[in-house]
Order: sequence, then C-alpha cells, then structure tokens
Amino acid sequence: MTDFVLPQPDQPSVAIRGSDKRFPVRRIFCVGRNYAEHAREMGNDPEKEPPFFFTKPADALVASGATIPYPPMTSDLHHEAELVVAIGLAGQDIPVDRALTHAWGYAAGNDLTRRDLQAEAKATRRPWDMSKGFDRSAVIGALVTSADGAPPRGRIRCLVDGEVRQDGNLSDMIWPVAAIIAYLSRLVELRPGDLIFTGTPAGVGAIRPGQTCSVEIEGLDAATVTFA
Repeated sequence: MTDFVLPQPDQPSVAIRGSDKRFPVRRIFCVGRNYAEHAREMGNDPEKEPPFFFTKPADALVASGATIPYPPMTSDLHHEAELVVAIGLAGQDIPVDRALTHAWGYAAGNDLTRRDLQAEAKATRRPWDMSKGFDRSAVIGALVTSADGAPPRGRIRCLVDGEVRQDGNLSDMIWPVAAIIAYLSRLVELRPGDLIFTGTPAGVGAIRPGQTCSVEIEGLDAATVTFA
C-alpha cells in the first residue's frame, strides 16, 4: 500500500440511476461550439471548424440537487445545457462506426461558464481555464446506462427558475456523439472514467445568485443546481 505525505483526495464520481454503485471519473473533456446556432450567437461560423476541446478538473463535478455558492470573480455566470457521455471502454484512433461501443452511459450536464472571464481571455488570446475549469463548474445528473452505447434522442432544455432559456434537439449537433468520440480519440487515448460534455444549443445566458438552473434531456435525469 502506497504511503502518501498528505491525505489522499476523494475520488470524483457520478451517481448511476437505479444503482447504489457510482461511476468513477478520471477526466472531463468538453466540446466547443457543437450546435450551429450557438456557434453563430458566439460570433463564429459553424461550417468552418472541426471539433475543438477544453477540459475541466474531475473535482469540478457537482451532483444534481446541490446548492452551491455563486462563483467568485464573475458578474456574468452562464448556463450551458449539454449531453454528457461516460466512457467505459479504452481506445485510441477509434473508428466512427465503433465509437459508440466505448460509451458506457449518458447524463444531463451543465457546463457553467464565467463568460466575462472567457471574453477577456479571448480578447487577450489567453487560455480559457479560469472561465471554464473553476470549482463546481460541471453540474451533472445521474448516469443512465446504454446497453448498445446509443445516445438518447430528443429535446434538450435549460430552465432558470422554471423559465425556458435553451430549447434544442440533440439531432442539431454538428458533430454527433460517435464522431466526437472518434475525433477525440485521435488526440488522446480515451480511458474508462472519462466524461465528454458534448456542446450546448443556442440560448446561453446569465444566472443570478439565488436562482435555480435545471438541464433536462429526454430519457435522462435532470441536472439541477441552486446558487446560494
């Protein structure tokens, strides 16, 4: 048994629908601009770019139902409703037609973003890390297993205090789940425990202190968080 000089950090994990077991999380990858209308609302051309990725630390995860503090150093916190893929089978250079066999399950997620810090980083051509990878920035609902790896279909929505802010369809993704897994596996070797947030539809907007934000995807449990 390894003897560490400091207490070993807790293993980040996600609840699984209908099970007392949990899904251990290794890494969190996020896809940028994967819905055409969202790419346009952010001032970009969705026709010209392959998928690109950024990361969040695994311990940024927040379970659905939590009440968390409003993040520091921002006055423009945004919600981004996303489908999350949980990887259960390792692979590198995965063919598209085999990509879904690497998916263990799916969840609703919210890629919280300090938009003012992101805008500043873009303007100065600096990394996005502090706008995307801050504490408690990855809200996630319970994972739902998929026997054949196929992702859910249908509506994806974000509601703030019951008001619909984002309302799209998973079929509107520029890069579908299989293509995302295949492309990412060319950049890194995917491992069991990796999560992929697959991008957000149009309608991202601000959340204020005291509000409750919920991401809903057909067939999945909601990812809900309240800001103290």
